[in-house]
Amino acid sequence: MNSQEAKSQGAVREQNFRTQLLAWYDEHARRLPWRETHDPYRIWLSEIMLQQTRVAAVIAHYHEFLRRFPTVQKLARAREASVLAAWSGLGYYRRARMLHAAAKLIARERDGKFPQTAEGLRVLPGVGRYTAAAIASIAFGEPVAVVDGNVERVLQRFLGRPLAGEEFWQEAEALLDRARPGDFNQAMMELGATVCTPRAPACLTCPVVDLCATRGEMTRTANEPRQKKRQIHYALDYRADHSRDGKVFLVQRPRDARLMAGMWELPELANPPRPDSLSFRRLAKRAGGTRFFAATTSRLQGPGPSPYLTLKHSITITDYTVQVWRVPVLPHATGKWIPVKSLSRIALTGLARKILRKVEIIAGPDRQV
Repeated sequence: MNSQEAKSQGAVREQNFRTQLLAWYDEHARRLPWRETHDPYRIWLSEIMLQQTRVAAVIAHYHEFLRRFPTVQKLARAREASVLAAWSGLGYYRRARMLHAAAKLIARERDGKFPQTAEGLRVLPGVGRYTAAAIASIAFGEPVAVVDGNVERVLQRFLGRPLAGEEFWQEAEALLDRARPGDFNQAMMELGATVCTPRAPACLTCPVVDLCATRGEMTRTANEPRQKKRQIHYALDYRADHSRDGKVFLVQRPRDARLMAGMWELPELANPPRPDSLSFRRLAKRAGGTRFFAATTSRLQGPGPSPYLTLKHSITITDYTVQVWRVPVLPHATGKWIPVKSLSRIALTGLARKILRKVEIIAGPDRQV
């Protein structure tokens, strides 16, 4: 076969890939709220939320965020604390801060109108190459390809060879359906997320299996980082007061913290409380009259306090075993008593929100994020 014939066959294979993939997507795509609109604000919001976060965790947050901030102008006028509170539970809070900064730029300098090209969108805070291409292709129909982890996997298996760096973008551009770029980009990501999965891809149900060079898992070239394990302890001090709901003691992370700066959380304990600790007994005696602490003080006569709650929580490559102790805060603790009715309006860390839901101090389903 000469080079011209090979090129012609390659073009036919690519066209068949586009046709079969889009036909599958039209019939089997998951119904997701951001796929029911071409509004760039809603598409931009979904793309930022979906960065490093599972679809299932995003959906409820997406609806609630839009309820609070239905337009980019409304988001631009909001206080940062309100934006972080609405974002709480999604993690990677720098995304929320960049989202807020970008909204201000769009509202104040562009009269609420989004740039309509990938190049123009990249001037917005927090919008990189992938996000710009996704918004431009889905909201405005610009024929520009996207590359994320799902697309990388599909491309390498389809071509049957490893790719690196700019090669991914070149191959994605070559394969792109230029008549339906937004749908094609979403179809590529959908295929990688639901069929062409990292392990045990469902090749028997793949719409392009007959065109795939690999038809299965490629040989791994590097070991994935192992999950770290860590145990952490938190103090939960809830006090009944004259209000119906009471108040809970929280501390605020430093404004210059590398992670979750300025967010509110339960006080972390260096070690589990010891029942024979003099300071622990004094605190127990001081708090013994409160409705909340009665259960804890009654346990002091036994072998020692046990965690009120134990749960699992994961952040990137670390799996945490979290133990929550019903103990009063130390007198010198730096923090603040927050009324329960105000908790929905402050920026809680995802773990703090999860704990407070588990103990039914705040309402709402617990979500693994």
